[in-house]
Amino acid sequence: MRHRVDHRKLGRTSEHRIALLRNLVSSLLEHGRVTTTLAKAKEARRYAEKAITLGKKAIAAADAAGKLHYSRQALSTLNNREAVKRLIGEVAGKYTERKGGYTRIYRAGYRLGDHAEVAILELV
Repeated sequence: MRHRVDHRKLGRTSEHRIALLRNLVSSLLEHGRVTTTLAKAKEARRYAEKAITLGKKAIAAADAAGKLHYSRQALSTLNNREAVKRLIGEVAGKYTERKGGYTRIYRAGYRLGDHAEVAILELV
């Protein structure tokens, strides 16, 4: 039984899994929509929601030190400067009034090669 298990392992080592999810979230912020497997989409949604919340905090910060702090936290989550710039500059500003639920997952059928369930992860 998988009681109280925090995340999906996705059949990868921890370093590979973290890099995969960071890249998925960076692509999501860049393009607004990503097609991947359902398990990866559900796991990447967790990272994306946290990153967008950090972007919102950076926008709402009163002083420059606070903005820098939250942008550095977002950078440590994503490891992609361009994605963080886009996050704080464009994406997070759209969600200032929204309390959560910044992403949406659509099920998009099954992949032909291995019959894996495919999903579309997009920003709301």
